[in-house]
This record gives sequence, C-alpha cells and structure tokens, in this order.
Amino acid sequence: MQIDFHYYATYCAAYLAGYSHEESMEICTSAQFVDLCSLTLLKTLEAPLSAATTQLTMEMADARADLLGLQDITRIWASFHFLPYDLYAEKKNCSRIYRNKYRLICRPNGVLVEDTVLLAKGKSLQAVGLAMHVLADTWAHSNFAGTPSLVINNTNDYFYEHLPDGTKRKIDFRHNPTAPDDLEKGQFVNSLFQPEETAIMNLGHGRAGHLPDYSFMKYEYLPAWGDYEEIVKDNPSDYLHAFCQMIEAMKFLRGSRESFAVQRYDWEAIAPYRDEIMEIIQKRQLDASAQWKAFGEKLSGCEIGEYDISRYKQEYSQAEKEAKDDTFLGKFFLASLRQKSMVTGRIFRSGNLLAGFSVDYREKGFRGIRDFKKIVDQMREEK
Repeated sequence: MQIDFHYYATYCAAYLAGYSHEESMEICTSAQFVDLCSLTLLKTLEAPLSAATTQLTMEMADARADLLGLQDITRIWASFHFLPYDLYAEKKNCSRIYRNKYRLICRPNGVLVEDTVLLAKGKSLQAVGLAMHVLADTWAHSNFAGTPSLVINNTNDYFYEHLPDGTKRKIDFRHNPTAPDDLEKGQFVNSLFQPEETAIMNLGHGRAGHLPDYSFMKYEYLPAWGDYEEIVKDNPSDYLHAFCQMIEAMKFLRGSRESFAVQRYDWEAIAPYRDEIMEIIQKRQLDASAQWKAFGEKLSGCEIGEYDISRYKQEYSQAEKEAKDDTFLGKFFLASLRQKSMVTGRIFRSGNLLAGFSVDYREKGFRGIRDFKKIVDQMREEK
C-alpha cells in the first residue's frame, strides 16, 4: 500500500471508528511513518536503531547477505509489511528449510493480526496507527513473504490485468525503477529476476512490482510457492475488507467494542458511503490521495494536512533524554519495538530461525539488544 491508503484512508477509518480529528491525524501519521522509519533516519535522530520499520533502497543495496543480515531483513519486513499468516502451516513433500520460508507467507486474518491489534490495546495512538499499517498490508501484500526467497516470492511473466470492461490484458513489466507505471499501456516496473535464492530482489512483492499497492488492480499471476498455478488477486475487494477491518479494530482499541477477532468487518459503518468508497478504490489511478483526502474532510469537516513528520523530528531531537519516550516519535519507537519483539518471538517459538533468536523477557528477563530494554522497563512500570 501507499500513502493514499496508509495516511488518508486510515484517517477516514479512524474517524469512522469514533476518534476525533486530532486523534485520527496522529493515528494516520503513525500509520504512514511505518514506511519511512529507516535506520538512516533513526541515526540522524540518535534514536533506538532497532525501532526501524523499513529499509531504504540504498540501505538494501548495502545490506549484509550473510545469515545475520538476512535475519535483520526478515525481522523488519515480516513484522511490519508481510505479517505471516500461519507459522505452523504444513506443506507436503518439502524440506524443513522450504517449509520455514513457506510459513512466512503473508495473508489476512491470521493469528498474528489479532495479536497485533491486541498488542496496541491500551497503548498510544502511535501504536494504533502502526497496528493499522500492519493489518492493512496483510490484505495488499497477501501471498508474498517478508524474507528474500526465490522459491517463495518469484513469479514468471504470466501477469494479466482484469480490465473494467471484463477483458484481460497482459501486463508488460519493465525494470527501470525511474520510469513511472503507465496505466494506459499496461506497462509496470518490477524487480529483475535473480537466480540466487536469497537475493534482495526476491524480497516481498518485488517481482510483482507495485501491482499489490494499487487498490483498483485485479490481476492473475503464477506464484512460485503455489507451483506456478494461477491465482487471482482482487485488490478492490481486499482493500474494502481492509478498510472495514481497520474500523472494527479501532473501535475495539478505542473502547467501543468489547473484543476483536479476525473475520470481522464493520460494514454498517460504511453503509452510507459504500458507493463513494468503492468509487475511490476502483478508480484507475496511481495515487488516490486526493480522493481519500476529500472524503475524509467531508466526514470530519476538518482539513487533513499533507503528510509532514518534520515537527515531530524536531520535538524528539529537542526533548531531554528522559522525556524522549513521551514525544510523538518516542511513542512510535516503543510501539515499533513491541511489535517487532512480538512477531520475531512468535516466529522463533514456532521453531523457525529465519528472523533470528528471541527471548521472552517476562520469563527470562532482559537478554539481548539494548534497545529492547525499553519494553522491559515499561512492562515493569505497568505492573
């Protein structure tokens, strides 16, 4: 997903869930920040480096290709953008190594989606926004895994877009990252085929380009993990489900729902606006920000400013050391550390080492990366 959904659409969902304009702005700003909180940015802020929720292109180019480097990549992408669906999934006639990668495939409504929402309960608005990013991406990034793997994430050149008139058109992929996608000609950018199993190009949905990020796209393709058998990805339906599930989740986080469980969608909340929402989702355009922004401003009667994190950077930089955790970014970093710790812990306890080792702090005490001591200290204060 892109800024149009993570920022503007998340604002709309938060407002429909009952949050105020100001609260909705904090939530959607945090949701979008998940795509921007890189190691490079954290270094400039002298913030906890383990709070990184994404990796820049230049960071990926310099990423270590050894075991520790691949584990670090997986911790970030599986925790925030490709949340695993079933860490105990079985697949016949395959090796343990293959099965561990297969178990990291992202899909909506997995156990970890519920864990992600429950983890944000009673926490900051920044934690709410981060959780909504993770939840939404399970719909957009479905069928890909947040670990570099040719045998899981590769596709071949069989890609067909389902057009609004009912016909299908073959998608023409190019490999020039500076060239914009061309909707009229059906030309899109994707990553180059790399025969090495753990090449960075084989991370996530790179082989499908930005097709998963466009809400209007409905297309069919042949995933490697599915033995190159045809699968149809219906983004308009998935994005609508993601939107309604965010509303349901945020009503729980706000306190107007007693519980949260997967497979629940607040269709009632969007009933008066369903046609308008579907019109936004299905419009063939590379960026739906303007339409979501207009819809959100109609809902709240307030202006949704352009995404701007600069004032929060300044607030964090100027805060005293003991007060940094109480700033906007400080709260986001704590939410990031909690989410990454939870997901990597679940992966590790499933017997899968692709995201490295993990320790349950509540049982074993603090051991490991210094940044995560913040979580332990906070849990002690909560007790």
